[in-house]
Amino acid sequence: MTTNAALASPALQRTLQGVRNKQRMPGPAAGMPVKSGFSCLVNFRHLKAVIAVAELCSVTKASEHLYKAQSAITRSIHALEDALGVELFERKASGMLCNAFGTALLYRATRALNEFEAGINEISGKTRESSHALHLHFPNSLFNETRLEAFVKLAETGHMPTVAKDLGITQPAVSRAINDLERNLGMHLFRRTSKGMVLTEKGELLFFRVKRALLELRQVETDLAALQGTTKGRVVVGALPLGRTSILPKAIARILAQHPHLQVATVEGPYDSLASKLRAGDIDFIFGTLRPADHARDFKGEPLFNDSMAIMVRSGHPLTCLAAPALEDLAAFGWVLSNSCTPARKQLDLAFKLADLAAPVPAVETSDLALLRGVLLNTDQVTAISPSILEYEIAAGTLTVLDIPLPNTTRVIGITQRADSSASPGARALMAAIRGLVEVRAD
Repeated sequence: MTTNAALASPALQRTLQGVRNKQRMPGPAAGMPVKSGFSCLVNFRHLKAVIAVAELCSVTKASEHLYKAQSAITRSIHALEDALGVELFERKASGMLCNAFGTALLYRATRALNEFEAGINEISGKTRESSHALHLHFPNSLFNETRLEAFVKLAETGHMPTVAKDLGITQPAVSRAINDLERNLGMHLFRRTSKGMVLTEKGELLFFRVKRALLELRQVETDLAALQGTTKGRVVVGALPLGRTSILPKAIARILAQHPHLQVATVEGPYDSLASKLRAGDIDFIFGTLRPADHARDFKGEPLFNDSMAIMVRSGHPLTCLAAPALEDLAAFGWVLSNSCTPARKQLDLAFKLADLAAPVPAVETSDLALLRGVLLNTDQVTAISPSILEYEIAAGTLTVLDIPLPNTTRVIGITQRADSSASPGARALMAAIRGLVEVRAD
């Protein structure tokens, strides 16, 4: 019997063999914690030493500033350079000067420390603005990766045994790390409840800032890789309905072809949920309908194109037989619409109001696109939606757009980022691909 592998080309057989070999490679032992990212590769105290040398351009001055031996400072620099696989300084007679890699590290470290500083100010009740300078006066508890990892994991799970298992340490070690962090900060970050460990109000503030600080440190590896000509890392996109049907999939396909070491994940949900994730650094940007500029002053929106709603029905629907259907003709049919709290429903209601007609009352109310599509294809229900969301069905001829104007239903589609964010190379590449596709679409 001839197998598929035997029929494959030699090049394809070599590719398949490479995949099989990779699958046979031994992974981490069972029960061993798997860590990734810059914040897990290095000791934060090494980072503190490198920052001091970068600021002061001297190992001697950094040693005096940190009250550490010069040999300890030098070891920290070597340890960090070994972890990252690059040299961070130019060693000259005039002192230690950051090279391009060191400058990239210092930039992310500055942003991380400013997040830490903002967190300390918030939980201590201070209102002083971050100075954007590295004073290096933070508590040692914030330069201890074990404590920070334990804090973040416990905040996310609320279960100390789970944290211990994930980090590969004992439960008493987790408890000790949290106690040390609380003692150094002089406040309680957690409270015990029947549902587990829950963050206090100050714990919530610190958690938000620590997550954003660790995000900055995780970007170091991708920034350094970009300087070496490789775009890699993980990009997480908040995908709203008007963005994720056509343009986003094509953009993802384009950048994965250009940058095979990149990973892309999407998060779907209502805008408010995605906005919270964007603020916390869980997603890199949102693609979809923009909100007004004054909706959230900590966000910046980049408009890309306008999109309008249209009336849609299944092919062969009775309304498709009318020569010139009007809004009034829709009253004889049921509706399947998005939930009443969505901007699309509010715009649709306004369009009917401007036409002196009662707003449609849906027989089916859903924000699930698959359900909406199924109802349209199997009934005489009518919907009002952006044609771009169902463009494949329109192209296939299973759904039809009726020539009925819906004034004042235009929405601006674009990219939303945090106003103070600095996107990773991967996120910048994906946003550039989206812009390129929008330009092609406009042409």
